[in-house]
Amino acid sequence: MCVIFFAHRVHPVHPLILIANRDEFYDRPTAAASRWEDRPEIFAGRDLVHGGTWLGITDSGRFAAVTNYRQPSAPGGKRSRGALVSGFLGSSRSPADFLDEIRECSEYFSGFNLIAGDRDTVAYFSNREGVVRTLEPGIYGLSNHLLDTPWPKVRGGKERFAAAITPANINPDNLFAILGDKSLAPDDELPDTGVGYEREKLLSAIFIETPVYGTRSSSIVLADNDFGLSLEERTFV
Repeated sequence: MCVIFFAHRVHPVHPLILIANRDEFYDRPTAAASRWEDRPEIFAGRDLVHGGTWLGITDSGRFAAVTNYRQPSAPGGKRSRGALVSGFLGSSRSPADFLDEIRECSEYFSGFNLIAGDRDTVAYFSNREGVVRTLEPGIYGLSNHLLDTPWPKVRGGKERFAAAITPANINPDNLFAILGDKSLAPDDELPDTGVGYEREKLLSAIFIETPVYGTRSSSIVLADNDFGLSLEERTFV
């Protein structure tokens, strides 16, 4: 997953509003979001290569999402980052305790950002920062660098997201429209993550399209005031 925007305890009706795009190679086998037969408490999409997921929820009000940290020069990890999300969803540990546990073994994974939450708290950890953060109420954006790094698509997406969640009644079509934005960043605002100009340009959109890699799905997670969670997904490839 490559871009996430979420509002934590800022909306009068929805204590959590989270929208996200999953970007992946088009030929990677994937199952659409559904209830997992082998772990029926989990509702999520599924990576059919390693069995994990990029975003999921549970009946008990737990949720988690992961993005890659773009660092092409770094060595690959020995474990799949999708296991971070499914591991938290299947755990009973608090978000901060779980992320503390992950911090101790984070060197086994390629660069990642992990958001984990339950009815009480939302926490964040990146193995490129090394600090577990329990998040205050607010609006956040995350792509392939640290939380709230002001890349153009994070900065612009957060502004549109904040405007879209102002009404008490959230319109999902407005949220999906944010995730469908294919606008490319101006050259002078592109980050330099070591992938070269052409790839930086293509990856600067919220909704990514290339011949072999791009946005495979868009998702909305909403919590009601009893923190019952719903996940709506639209798939493209």
